[in-house]
Amino acid sequence: MLEPRGLRLLRFAACSTYPEFSMTTVRTRIAPSPTGDPHVGTAYIALFNYCFAKQHGGEFILRIEDTDQLRSTRESEQQIFDALRWLGIEWSEGPDVGGPHGPYRQSERGDIYKKYTQQLVDAGHAFPCFCTAEELDQMRAEQMARGETPRYDGRALLLSKEDVERRLAAGEPHVIRMKVPSEGVCVVPDILRGEVEIPWDRMDMQVLMKTDGLPTYFLANVVDDHLMGITHVLRGEEWLPSAPKLILLYEYFGWEKPALCYMPLLRNPDKSKLSKRKNPTSVTFYERMGFMPEAMLNYLGRMGWSMPDEREKFSLQEMVDHFDLNRVSLGGPIFDIEKLSWLNGQWLRELPVEEFAARVQKWALNADYMMKIAPHVQGRVETFSQVAPLGGFFFAGGVNPDVKLFEHKKLSPEQVRQVMQLILWKLESLRQWEKDTITGCIQAVVEHLQLKLRDAMPLMFAAITGQANSVSVTDAMEILGPDLTRYRLRQALDLLGGVSKKENKEWEKLLGAIG
Repeated sequence: MLEPRGLRLLRFAACSTYPEFSMTTVRTRIAPSPTGDPHVGTAYIALFNYCFAKQHGGEFILRIEDTDQLRSTRESEQQIFDALRWLGIEWSEGPDVGGPHGPYRQSERGDIYKKYTQQLVDAGHAFPCFCTAEELDQMRAEQMARGETPRYDGRALLLSKEDVERRLAAGEPHVIRMKVPSEGVCVVPDILRGEVEIPWDRMDMQVLMKTDGLPTYFLANVVDDHLMGITHVLRGEEWLPSAPKLILLYEYFGWEKPALCYMPLLRNPDKSKLSKRKNPTSVTFYERMGFMPEAMLNYLGRMGWSMPDEREKFSLQEMVDHFDLNRVSLGGPIFDIEKLSWLNGQWLRELPVEEFAARVQKWALNADYMMKIAPHVQGRVETFSQVAPLGGFFFAGGVNPDVKLFEHKKLSPEQVRQVMQLILWKLESLRQWEKDTITGCIQAVVEHLQLKLRDAMPLMFAAITGQANSVSVTDAMEILGPDLTRYRLRQALDLLGGVSKKENKEWEKLLGAIG
């Protein structure tokens, strides 16, 4: 149940956790997972945490949640650092700058999590679970067959103390789960929504420690926020349904929980959750496309929030000066590239012409980028005037190829789209962006489809360069980088009619079989 907004604001203003009425220094954080491209949703949440902390004279912290060892990479972590700094968001503590509450990577805090996990087990709030994946799948299938909500049934709690000790001593693989009530409701105090009641029967007995000895999000999140002195947590509303488990952990440890604020999710123009299949979601993409960081930050600041005078253009410092969570709207903010482009144009046109020229040069005409391109262009031109027609695609966002370039002597239109979509999916999961690995992705797809590399390369030339031939397309893809490369492939697929839901489902199954 939600209390009326006006009553909620009065209660919030009087609450001791609100920084204006507390002697505690406000400390907020962003805790991204380094498992992919730096997402605009991460930047959006980081911005609001940053503004809230700075508006109240507090500190903004960066923590890396890298317990997913299979997907986390240092390359992705560095991209997060670079993307936030490009936007102008700085942190006072973090993995790269240090601080008194480190380490700031969860993968380096293993002993801390083991200590607190054991504390929960000793207190009877958590327990070892030896169930295999097959047993859990069967349990949930049986529950669903009975029309029940799938959840862990607590079978490990029926084991005797002696049996548990014997299995632990034998080194039997296990996880640690937390106990949760099966009846009643948990009241979640959300700054934006008031008190939200969530039934406990919706909560599973959450795994806290995995078989590999690393914590899950829930345990690490609570332990780190407490030990790092985080006073206010602004996170996406997708985490609201699981908030009771976090609150319960605070109660189990006997710790005061931070003030919680669940921000509305960014959405596509069709109101669906923002996703890379409908909108470019990487911050790096917008940098490569030539957007100004000030405009990007300005636009993110308008996502569900507004200045007191409703002005559309404002700086980061102006947002900090006027920031007030009471002005956050719960309606899902729409991330629209056309509106972002319009706002970016406002910023561009107000630049002094000297600064405009300097920024253009820094964006793509800088020496480092030109030196990447020059070796591939030099041997193919006879005059400087031929450089732009041959290599102009290096300085563009989209390339708008002619649809006739995708007509294929050997492949049907459906096969053309299939080849391109499978290559795109392979490239989306590629973390080491180099010519050899790019070629490897293309090679893996064509070999699985029993085709030749020469069958796919004309399609790549068309999508990436907008031309039938140019410099080496795999060299070009390496230079352009993952964001522009993937964007151009998506553009080409849209030009060809896109992928139907049926095709998407069938081709995703095919993707799983490609080495």
